Amino acid sequence: MKLPELKIGHLVAKVPIMQGGMAIRLSTARLAAAVANEGGIGLIAASGMSFDELRYEIRLARSLTNGKGIIGINAMVAARVFAGLVQTAIDEGIDLVVAGAGFSRDMFGMGKASGTPIVPIVSSVKLAKISESLGASAVVVEGKEAGGHLGTDKTMASLIPDISKAVKIPVIAAGGVMSGREIVEALKLGASGVQMGTRFAASEESNAAPALKEFYLKAKPEDVVLIKSPVGLPGRAIKNPYVAKILEDTAPTPTSCDACLKHCARNFCIIKALIRAQQGDVETGLVFTGEYIHKIEEILPVKEIFSRIITEVDEI
Repeated sequence: MKLPELKIGHLVAKVPIMQGGMAIRLSTARLAAAVANEGGIGLIAASGMSFDELRYEIRLARSLTNGKGIIGINAMVAARVFAGLVQTAIDEGIDLVVAGAGFSRDMFGMGKASGTPIVPIVSSVKLAKISESLGASAVVVEGKEAGGHLGTDKTMASLIPDISKAVKIPVIAAGGVMSGREIVEALKLGASGVQMGTRFAASEESNAAPALKEFYLKAKPEDVVLIKSPVGLPGRAIKNPYVAKILEDTAPTPTSCDACLKHCARNFCIIKALIRAQQGDVETGLVFTGEYIHKIEEILPVKEIFSRIITEVDEI
């Protein structure tokens, strides 16, 4: 089997793989550019960045791809500065905007005004159809197997067929995609492409600290749990001492607040917990992950990840 191209608006990715936008600062320019250079779609995780930092990362990604390849951002709608992040990226000429952890109607107007494809993350036929009617260029359909914030308890495989039949725009399958085999299965279900997060979090180009990458490799199936995020959604994470406290509702509550979210339950400070993990503190940091993290046995360069995927698909 030969992988098809993925067309989103005027963009054409030679390989139908979008890299997940993983915050805080796991998905930065180096990872996004590496994916774009292999023919996929690279995403910079904008959430938690200042506008100046986001500008820097977009410009760096462009320099690492020599202005070629597809570079987008992923931003949480739940972030208070969501609109500002989207506008900053658009002003920098970003190729597309992916948005999750909530839903914004305003972003479609911003995309239309600039000609920038807007791609919301959805988990239902209803929201996919609303997205299409508002002008979405594609939708990412995320199942329960995904890492981070989740919008459903249904599997990706159960969501894709109905949603792909309900809309005419491309449907990108997300959640549990780790290899060529899962990509082939997703395409057979009706998806136009896939989004892969966890596999790229555990790549050489990921901006995760070495200690965090080693922590990924040690994870077992029973270590992966669901927590209640301050955002108001469940989140999938690897259990460590800090996550154990979240589950017991004994995690330290914020003593100061930067008001980074539009609405926050304040059961713990998620941005500081994610930053600690990204910097290598796997004891008191929050480590978001997909359900199948245990399938990753080694940290690989993005180029090798793509090579193995394409070989697997060819064999299938």
